[in-house]
Amino acid sequence: MIVIGLTGSIGMGKTTTARLFAQEGVPVLDSDEVVHELYRVEAVPLIETAFPGTTVSGTVDRQKLGDILRQNPANFTKLEEIVHPLVRKKQEAFLAQAANDDRPFALLDIPLLFETGAEGRVDKVVVVSCAPDIQRERVLSRPGMTEEKFAMILARQLPDAEKRRRADFVVDSGNGVEAARDQVKEILQKLGA
Repeated sequence: MIVIGLTGSIGMGKTTTARLFAQEGVPVLDSDEVVHELYRVEAVPLIETAFPGTTVSGTVDRQKLGDILRQNPANFTKLEEIVHPLVRKKQEAFLAQAANDDRPFALLDIPLLFETGAEGRVDKVVVVSCAPDIQRERVLSRPGMTEEKFAMILARQLPDAEKRRRADFVVDSGNGVEAARDQVKEILQKLGA
């Protein structure tokens, strides 16, 4: 089984591209969704201990947690030390299930793939990218997004050019969904689907 790591900076079209892989029959695990689930279950007591007052009614309040992270960016490391091992455990279970099901591929959608060293846990890396003006337009159209939040997110992410350089494959999402779908099919063909 070939494990594909999918990544891309905010607003590049990674979620849509992951969906395109799923539509081609590739099992996909979205690390962001895993984190959202952990914020409702396993990570709650650990995060409350590390960041008192950030949980409400048994779930992590992302707004309160975000406020604390913005006040002191060093807190990101503390949060990652809690969340990343839990995410990795879910990823390992997902890959074991895909292998057990004799799937030729499995895809891990990992926003901070390079930043967390996760490229060593996948066989091939696919980076989703587009022109910076398209990225900016997409991100700033999101509810609640501000220039400040966008800048903070970008500051934590490896530059797009470096991601592209380190990728095995690049999907350019700037030309629409159908063009991206064609690129996904081509990648799977090259990998032996």
